[in-house]
Amino acid sequence: MPHTSITQVQPPLEFIPPQYTPSIQRAAKVLLPPFMRWSLGIIEHDTAKTEILVDLYEKFQSDRARFLIAFRHPSPTDPFCIAHFLWNQVPTVARQRGVQLKRPTHAHFVYDRGIPLWAGQVAGWGIARLGGTPIRRGGLDRKGLKSVRSLFAEGQFPMAASPEGGTNQHNELVSPLEPGIAQFGFWCHDDRLSMNQPAEVFLLPLGVQYNLVGQPWRKVEAMLRQLEKTAGLYDASDLQLQDDQFPTEEQLAGLYKRLYALGWKLLSEMEGYYLRFYRHALPAEIVEALTKVQARNEMPPENDGLAHRLQTLLSAALTVAEQFFQLPTKGGIIDRCRRVEQAAWERIYREDIVLNGLTPVEQGLADRIAEEANLRLWHMRLVENFVSVTGQYVMENPSVDRFADTLTLLWKTVARIERNEVSPPNLGDRKVLITVGDPISVSDRWLAYQSNRRQAVSLLTQDLQDALENLIVTSG
Repeated sequence: MPHTSITQVQPPLEFIPPQYTPSIQRAAKVLLPPFMRWSLGIIEHDTAKTEILVDLYEKFQSDRARFLIAFRHPSPTDPFCIAHFLWNQVPTVARQRGVQLKRPTHAHFVYDRGIPLWAGQVAGWGIARLGGTPIRRGGLDRKGLKSVRSLFAEGQFPMAASPEGGTNQHNELVSPLEPGIAQFGFWCHDDRLSMNQPAEVFLLPLGVQYNLVGQPWRKVEAMLRQLEKTAGLYDASDLQLQDDQFPTEEQLAGLYKRLYALGWKLLSEMEGYYLRFYRHALPAEIVEALTKVQARNEMPPENDGLAHRLQTLLSAALTVAEQFFQLPTKGGIIDRCRRVEQAAWERIYREDIVLNGLTPVEQGLADRIAEEANLRLWHMRLVENFVSVTGQYVMENPSVDRFADTLTLLWKTVARIERNEVSPPNLGDRKVLITVGDPISVSDRWLAYQSNRRQAVSLLTQDLQDALENLIVTSG
């Protein structure tokens, strides 16, 4: 999410009802290919196992099945790629198989209510008319949940949603899934039974993955050098990398060492920030490592427990926001992020006051609390960037794509710290691979759900997690 500065209290966030408009969808279909090519730099579209989705659409259109496309969400460009896939590639495969599908092959979709806040009113207007329905994360959004439930059970099209809840910046790593998608599936099955219109309900895993076209190692190193200068690391030598030529073992080791040094430097800076200014106690071994680098400017060995230190830092950052909002520090990182976001929105987008009826004093105080809430959101946004970081992503497979993923994430983090809107450097054109997984029947789990709802939702969520992870194609 872009960096937004809020200094005044805002009116309540109204529910934006989906208003699917066929003419808008047709216009978007025409404009999408050139937009993806020239604005997003996506020049190749590969697919795998599309026939599975064709068969599901045929069952859906004959009212024998309802399904939700549960897609991976590594990038903000995913919705455009999925739309292109549904509108163009699915009909093509259907014709090749002799299957007559009704046009358009489209999907209602769930989106974060915060998107129109930074993307603008025009984007919000277009999303609604493409059949999107918003959800507010972190709280009980009754209108949002009711709309999702209704569209899943009775909508003109199948549903689509990301079970990861947001982009994770990793093309070859799946974030921990949120349980809402599994719950939607069971609600849909229940609603169809209540309507006396039984239909088999599925969750369909959909892999979305990007690769750079070619091997732009020079651009990757240039991006790393820019970040090194920003972080105060000036002594890196040119590794003489060549585009479209995999680095030598020595070059690769040097590149990884520099990436590691950058990550260690940024981590140490942020640890010192939270320790000094927010008095958050860090484990003794982390304080010791931090003291060493400050005193001697030395690099630690690569087994210094970076992943553990990162998780400790993320928890400290969230605690700063939680203390301001008087929230309990409990649950996983994602749950804590959602609670902080909801608490901030309650103070920014006020439902408990009438804005045009405030006195100047009341207005000033409302503006003050909105501004302070937005400032505390900064800590949560910082944490969101790193929810999926393991510390081993590049080490496990030092491909140009994984270096690019990690550097892009670090660039966005540094930009957030600097409060600027500078986009990451363009590393070149990309190709997208969309892979359809095997449908997971929700209906087959109905009896288990009736027996133990929490366990059934948990097991379905885990099976969906496994299915999405199995769709990842490791880059070489």
